[in-house]
Amino acid sequence: MKYWPSGDRQLKIDRKDDGSEVTQADRECERMLREEIAKRHPDDGFLGEEEGESPAQSGQRRWIIDPIDGTFNFSKGLPIFATLLALENKGEIVLGVVHAPAMNETLWAEKSSGAFKNGKRIHASTCNQLSKAFLTHGGLNRTFQKGYWPGFTNLINKTYRQKGPGDYLSFALVFEGKADIVIEVGVKPWDLAPMKILAEESGCKYSDFAGGDSIYTGSCLITNAHLFDQAISCFAAPAVVQS
Repeated sequence: MKYWPSGDRQLKIDRKDDGSEVTQADRECERMLREEIAKRHPDDGFLGEEEGESPAQSGQRRWIIDPIDGTFNFSKGLPIFATLLALENKGEIVLGVVHAPAMNETLWAEKSSGAFKNGKRIHASTCNQLSKAFLTHGGLNRTFQKGYWPGFTNLINKTYRQKGPGDYLSFALVFEGKADIVIEVGVKPWDLAPMKILAEESGCKYSDFAGGDSIYTGSCLITNAHLFDQAISCFAAPAVVQS
């Protein structure tokens, strides 16, 4: 937070090979997390956005880190950014944390222990009709570029409200029951790792668009317990534009 908002002239913004932004805050945050976790769990491995993969010394546990999810927002002085952290054990995500310091929000979930925000239990919504559902989403350009635009427009036409806060907030609204569906495509495992267990422990359904529930296929559709079949069906039929 010492680098935010971006009016701080100390903040230097670089570009990675894929064109996305990175700052010294991203690098310092990931380094700090790796060092602190390694003190407590020296045998565990890591997968991070900025430093890549470090294999486990023993066992099958690794920590998945996105030091700043929403670096673009961070660099613009916008408060919608978060540190994402998850623990993967034998290929299963068993712990997830989303910490959004500028929003004073921390969400976390542990396998079979529920999902929480700032210490209070959170639950998915009970909406059971797509026509009454609130849809959140991430970058529209990725949705178009990855070939999901027809299904996405189908989903837009069949839902009641749609907004794109993006990054962690698109997900958090669904976990808290304030929204009902979130779609995200063209993303990395560190973007999705904590979201998967937060979805499961808050009572949501998590799926990728490859027909499974992986965090490694670059896409996800998360809904409450009632809307998944209705939502996923939008991607199996041609888009219908309502007049």
